[in-house]
Amino acid sequence: MNASIQPEHRADVEYLLRLGDTTLILGQRLGEWCGHAPILEEDIALANVALDLIGQTRAVLTRAGELEGQGKARSFSEDQLAFLREERDYRNLTMVELPRGDFAFTVLRNLFIATWLKLLWERLQDSADAELPGIAAKALKEARYHQQHAADWVVRLADGTDESRARIDAALADLARFVPELFAADAVDAAAEAAKLGPSRAALREAWDAEIAAVFGECGLALPAPGKFLSTGTQGVHTEHLGRILAEMQYLQRAYPGGVW
Repeated sequence: MNASIQPEHRADVEYLLRLGDTTLILGQRLGEWCGHAPILEEDIALANVALDLIGQTRAVLTRAGELEGQGKARSFSEDQLAFLREERDYRNLTMVELPRGDFAFTVLRNLFIATWLKLLWERLQDSADAELPGIAAKALKEARYHQQHAADWVVRLADGTDESRARIDAALADLARFVPELFAADAVDAAAEAAKLGPSRAALREAWDAEIAAVFGECGLALPAPGKFLSTGTQGVHTEHLGRILAEMQYLQRAYPGGVW
């Protein structure tokens, strides 16, 4: 079995892992819809969104591995970072590790995360890092499409039948309590901002609220007031669902070390 790796907890690497792990796990969740979407076109669309997210993951994790390896004899590859860390070393937003739910849950989660990613990619185009601006410019085009695709479905379901409205309302009730983590800035954010690596998560809140409110205003939805609960996936404290995803993701890499197609 392949042994686990553990990157150092330096702020720039942690910052990139939060981004790369979020796109990685959401891509994995969306891949679960292949062959199960309500219509053929959405089966293909969700698979394509998943592939875009995995492409973003590859670029970000490659850069994280390069930064982690600076001044050392070795650096971690994208595959090692994706498949050979323990659960506590993943830094994804908790929202993306939740079970896929029904179609309403998926498109609403996609709207929340795509909007967050779009705003982040916009700002990362001005990063002082040597590689991030180029990565961000390509990813931004994809995120804009992902956001529009999800927004169209959220409005369509909210303005549809009694059944579709009930499902989008239920999805909102389930997802709303995980929203605050998207903007819970900490020392990693502060260090990234100070080094001009990227923005603090808190800096995305106002624009995110405005863009979600614009979509919700079309169909009579509204975010509930935040409660006291704060999820902590970006700090490595996850729900039980992440371990199950990783068991599926990591099996081949760990069972057949160095295996290639």
